Parts: sequence; structure tokens; C-alpha cells
Amino acid sequence: MNKKQRKALLRIIVATVLTIALIIINPGGWIRLGLYLIVYLIIGGDILKKAWRGILNGRVFDENFLMAVATVGAFALAIYEKSGDYLEAIAVMLFYQVGEFFQSYAVGKSRRNIAALMDIRPDYANVEEDGEIAKVDPDDVEIGQTILVRPGEKIPIDGVVIEGESSLNTSALTGESLPREVRPGDEVISGSINESGQLKIRTTKEFGESTVSKILELVEDSATHKSHSEDFISRFARIYTPVVCYGALALALLPPIFLMIFKGAPLDFATFETWIYRALVFLVISCPCALVISIPLSFFAGIGGASRQGILVKGGNILETLSKVKTVVFDKTGTLTKGVFEVNAVHDPSDRELTDSDLNTLKSQLLEYAAIAESSSTHPIGLSIRKAFGKRIDRSRLSEMKEISGEGIICRIDGREIAAGNERLMRRLELEPCECHTSGTIVHVAIDGRYAGHIVLGDVVKPSSAESIRSLKRAGVGKTVMLTGDTQDVAREVASQLGIDEVHSQLLPANKVERIESLISNEQPGGKVAFVGDGINDAPVLTRADIGIAMGAMGSDAAIEAADVVLMDDDPHKISLAIRSSKKCLRIVWENIYMAIGIKGICLILGIFGIVNMWLAIFADVGVMILAVLNAMRALRTPR
Repeated sequence: MNKKQRKALLRIIVATVLTIALIIINPGGWIRLGLYLIVYLIIGGDILKKAWRGILNGRVFDENFLMAVATVGAFALAIYEKSGDYLEAIAVMLFYQVGEFFQSYAVGKSRRNIAALMDIRPDYANVEEDGEIAKVDPDDVEIGQTILVRPGEKIPIDGVVIEGESSLNTSALTGESLPREVRPGDEVISGSINESGQLKIRTTKEFGESTVSKILELVEDSATHKSHSEDFISRFARIYTPVVCYGALALALLPPIFLMIFKGAPLDFATFETWIYRALVFLVISCPCALVISIPLSFFAGIGGASRQGILVKGGNILETLSKVKTVVFDKTGTLTKGVFEVNAVHDPSDRELTDSDLNTLKSQLLEYAAIAESSSTHPIGLSIRKAFGKRIDRSRLSEMKEISGEGIICRIDGREIAAGNERLMRRLELEPCECHTSGTIVHVAIDGRYAGHIVLGDVVKPSSAESIRSLKRAGVGKTVMLTGDTQDVAREVASQLGIDEVHSQLLPANKVERIESLISNEQPGGKVAFVGDGINDAPVLTRADIGIAMGAMGSDAAIEAADVVLMDDDPHKISLAIRSSKKCLRIVWENIYMAIGIKGICLILGIFGIVNMWLAIFADVGVMILAVLNAMRALRTPR
């Protein structure tokens, strides 16, 4: 509880105690009025100040103005009637303040959930210099420097472990409670907490580009992107509040004027008294607090709840659109599969698997040329070929490198022209690639204009992918689609294994965009299309889809920047969780809208006819607001 909330709570407690004391003591005359006015100023002084500032700034019609007019009017009526019944005015302001405190606490609780993410920001980095360890600002650490992370410290910058073994707590980033074991050669992301052993890490990014910085930027920006529902409520409140103020004024003046003209009622205050009281009740009932507060709070809580599970949603508008997703489109490599390829076979031009003696020569040559050609690539295929080669790569042998998007690489190695890529690259060079009958991803290699053979790599399907597809169906997704640049056989095998409805293979990045546009145009009315990817070549598709979902742990920076939703642990099962969370949030939003408008509408009609008094008006305002805020806080809990 912050200082402002403690002050508000103290004011509520003091006003409540004094009110109870006045009821018990029951003083009379002007002393009674003076004491009740003191209590009123204690509990409502800040509301009166806000209302006055609003009038001076030209923002007259807000909830502060409504409360001020209603309670001051109730005091004035009690003084005029000499009834000494000032409790109604006190009660209206007191319960209103209780409601305000409650929603402030609820917003604070939601903010604390998101603020827990902010706690991942590291305060320092331990840099090794001349055998000494110095604490420096993470912003001052350069790429390639060695940093030391002791047990209990946060990893400040993304990098690769070069010495030591440990367990990392990544729960603040991914929502995953199980620690992750790391050893030399493993990549680590900033924001993780080192739990056991000491680690030496070689940095691979600057602090501003590290995972922790990207997460903080996404979370901080998410509150600025309002949903259509939030925008509608803001516009509704701007129109609704002045309308009810003028309606209350009409209720106070028109009926008594009608009675004087047509019924011969006397021209005195007694004729207006009943209708002024009803107008004040009307004002209290009509205060739009429940809508204005609970709707943004629902989205804020929804974003906070998702962030605790490692799902970063870039705004309420994204959460709202996510709830309407009916088609989910997947990239294959790194999304449904681990993106960890292994070289399974090397074939000669006749697609004959080589004998041991021949294999050693050709495999060594093809792998060497392919590894050097792919030495700058960050694609999982290139990384896997270099890993299979297993030797240090001398890049000075490489020259005249030309990368052709979606096809492969043409370069010179030791003066020889080398081409490594897919069938399209071979046909571009007017070479006929050998058809491979082994299932897997094929990298064809040509040397000096002659087809030399191909390398067969196999990817590994993520253990959670099949269940992820099934859970999407249970979450209401009607169709799943896979788009990949891989061969038709590999794509169909993976799609069949996972239960994906539709598959399109051998696609260039531009072809993926075309497929997405086709799916969007053919989507059922009101339905949305989401695309899930991780590679840099997925950025155009992520941007074009109604909802772009990026794998955040291993995904490229471009994909994360282009996406609307980021999954911090690369688990496709989180997609269905994100959709269910968004649907729960939108269901809560509409529950609050129906509840607030329904109860207030009924009470307004009853108030016009004098059936509802000020006490019921308090429930229609503050009671509904508290119920709406309580309901909104359910969005913090993500469905399982």
C-alpha cells in the first residue's frame, strides 16, 4: 500500500469513527451541522477540490462534479428542511471514497504484478578487467566483454556461458517454475537469476538490445495501446455525464413547473423540494465510475496476468483482437520444431547413400564448403551444419558471398564457386538437383557449376507442439495452418504428426504474406487470423497478420519488434493460454458493462418516480463500482 492509499484509508477510518460517534451522541442545532460539516470536509474535501479544478479547467462534467453537486445539494436540503438529517450526504461521500480506495488498491495490485517484471532490471554488471572484478552500469558493457555472475545475481546482458555450470531461475521472464541448467556453450538471457554456480559469460548484445530491456519496453508501452472497448467507454463517459447532468436539472425543474401550470401548485420551494431530492438521487445513481474504472482495469489486469505466465501482450487492443482469433497459422522451424537440426545423411548426385570410405571424403568436402558458406548465418540450418562440421572456420577463405532470400548462398571458397541451398537455388543455376527420398530438410551443394550432392538434416518437433494444437481447438480455434519454406514431404510429415489442418510448403517470405492475406480475406466475419513465427524472415508476415505472435526466447529481434504478442519461453502451448486469457478478459469486460448499465438503468427509472432513495442510490453507484472492480480483478488469474 503506497503513501496515497494509506492517507485515503486513514481519512475513511477517521470519517467513519466520527460519523458513528455523532450518531451515538446525536447533538442538536448548529453544533450538529458544524460537526457533520467537519466530517464531510474530512471525507469529501479532496473531491470538492477536484470538482472545482475541473470547473476552472473547463472539464466540468465528471464523477467529482456529480458527487459534489449531489452531496452539497443533500446538505442544502437538510438545512432547508431543518431535519438535521445530514447522514445521507456523509454516507454518499464516504462510500464513494471507499469505492475509490478499493479501485486504487485493485489497480495497485495489478501494477505490482507487472512491476514484478520490472524487478528483472539488473542494477550492475561484474566486468573482469586485468584480473579484477569491477561493478559497472550494464549500459557500459560492450559486446564481447566477459562478465561474472555470482549465485543470487541477475544476468544483466544476453550472452554465452564460457565457464561454469549453474541453474537459472527464469520464472520472471517465462512463467516457468523449473530451473534451467546451463553449462559452457549455452546461451543465456538477461533477467534470469543465477541460483547456484558462478558463471563467466561472454556478452553477445548491448544492454539496450538485451532480452530484459526488450521486455521492459514492451510492458511499459502496453498500457498506452487502448482497446476499442476502452475507447468506447471514454467517449461514452464524455457524452453520458453531461447528458445526465442536464437530465437531473430537467428532473428538478420541469415536473414542478408542470404542476404549477396545470395543477395550480404554489410557487414556492416546497413544490420543488421533492423533485430536487430525486434529481440529487439521479445524479448519484448516474455516476459512471463503475464503467470508467472497471473496463480499463480489466484489460490492465488481463495484461498483468498474462505477463506472469511469460506472455507479453502489447496493449488492450491486442488482447481484444486476440479473443476473436479463429485461425492460427504457424511457421515450422523454431516454432513447432526446436530448430535444432542434425545432419542425418550425405548423398552423392545419384541419391546413393555413400559407403564409409566414400562418405568420409565427400561428407567432409560438402560439410566443409557448406559450413564456410553458412558461416555468417543465424538460421538453425546454418548453425547445425557448422556444428556438424565441428572445426574452426577460416573465413578468410570466403569471398564474393551473395545471399538469395529464401533460396540459399552463392560464394567463392578458395577460388571455387560454391552454391548451397534448396532446389530453387539449383534451378536458378540451371542445375537439376537430385531427388532425395530421405525425409528431412535438404541442403543441395554445387561446386564450380556442377551438382555435387546434398546434405540431409532432420529437425526435432517440440514435445508440447501436438498438445498445443489440440488445446487451440479446445480454445475455439477453428483452423490451424502451417506455412514453411521446407520441402513438401517434410512439411506434410510434421503437419500429420501434429494434427494440423492445412499445410503449405516451399514458400518464400513473400509467398507467406500472400497466403496470410488469402486466409484473412477468406476468414469468417468477425474472425481474426494469428501468425506464429520466430525468424527474421517472419517479420513481414507477423506484421501483416491480424495478430502476430513471436517466440521471444530464441526469436529474432525483428520478429519480436513486429509481433503483437511475445511468448518468452518459446512454448507454443502458451498460444491457447493467451487466447483463453483474452476471452476471459473480454467476458469480464462485458459482464461489467451489462451489470453497470443494467443496475443503473433500473435504479434511474425507479429514482425518477421516487421509489429509490439516496441509500439505494449509493448502492447503485458505489456498490456496483465495487462489484465491477472485484469482477475485473478476476482477469489477473489466467485460465488453466
